Amino acid sequence: MKILHSTILGKGMPLLILHGYFGMSDNWKSLGNKFAENFQVHLIDQRNHGRSFHSDDFDYELLVEDLYQYIQYHNLQNIILLGHSMGGKVAMLFAVTFPELMNKLIVADISPRAYKPHHQQILEALNEVNFSIHNTRKKVEEVLKIYIKEQGIIQFLLKNVYWKEKGKLDYRFNLQSLTENNAVVGEALPSFTHFEGDTLFLKGENSNYITTKDKPLILAHFPNAQIVTVKNAGHWLHAENPTQFYNEVVRFLA
Repeated sequence: MKILHSTILGKGMPLLILHGYFGMSDNWKSLGNKFAENFQVHLIDQRNHGRSFHSDDFDYELLVEDLYQYIQYHNLQNIILLGHSMGGKVAMLFAVTFPELMNKLIVADISPRAYKPHHQQILEALNEVNFSIHNTRKKVEEVLKIYIKEQGIIQFLLKNVYWKEKGKLDYRFNLQSLTENNAVVGEALPSFTHFEGDTLFLKGENSNYITTKDKPLILAHFPNAQIVTVKNAGHWLHAENPTQFYNEVVRFLA
C-alpha cells in the first residue's frame, strides 16, 4: 500500500490541506506555516502530483481512498479538511463518505457541480515540452508561452519542473495520467450525498467557479455551509489574497 507524501508542521488538531490540479503541497507552504501556529498541518501531495506516487488510475474515489489510507496510517481523527479546486472536490467527497472522521470542512473556490473539461490548453502546452531538447527551465518556459498567455499560470506550472537526474529535467506530476483522465476532474459530487458538519466555502471575488446559482446546490449537500467571498482574488484566492484567506479560515475554525 502506497501512502501519500506530506509535510507535517506544528502541533494540535489535524488540519489537512489538499492542493488543486497540477499543484502540489509546496504551493501551501507559507500559509501552512501560519496555520501551524495553532494546528498540526498536513500539506499533502495527492497521487500523480508532487512527490507522491504515480498511477495510471486517477479518479475522485481513488483520491478519497488515498486520503483515507493516509489518515489511518497517521492515526488521525476529528480532522479539519481544506481543499482547493480539485482538492476541494476530494475534500467534499471525503466528508460525505467519512463524516465520522471529520470535524470541519473548508472548500476553496469550487462547487459540487460538474465542470466542463477546461484544461486542454495547459495539457497541450505541457505535452509539447520535450525534455531531451528543452533541457533548461528557460527553454521549457518558451514552449509554455506559445500556448499560455497568463504569466502566473506559467510560473505555477514551472514549479513542477525539477532535475530528475544530472542534465535531465522532468515534471513532478504524472502528465500522461492527468492527460488521459482530464475529464474526471470536472465531475460533480454524487447526488443525494450530504455532510451535516460545519462547512466554509471560500470563493474568489473575480472567479466564476462559484456563482450565486451554486448556492442552493451547496446547501443541498452541505446544509451547515457558509459562503464567503475573498476580495481582489480569482481562482488562486489563497495566493492572491492570503491575508483575508487566512483570516476567514481562522475565524471559521475559532
